[in-house]
Amino acid sequence: MGTRTLSRPRHGRRIAGVCAAIARRYDWSPTTVRVCFLLSCLLPGPQFLLYIALWILLPQE
Repeated sequence: MGTRTLSRPRHGRRIAGVCAAIARRYDWSPTTVRVCFLLSCLLPGPQFLLYIALWILLPQE
């Protein structure tokens, strides 16, 4: 497996492309990553802050 950078795609994204970027980086389904993120929101923690930070910090393709 070659090295892949973590970058937000221009196409195939819903809101900011963060879940799509993570899915592409690890060869997962974007739907799986989105469902896991939504389920994690049921737990206490800084999930939304992390999502916003990645939205700002991850470069576009």
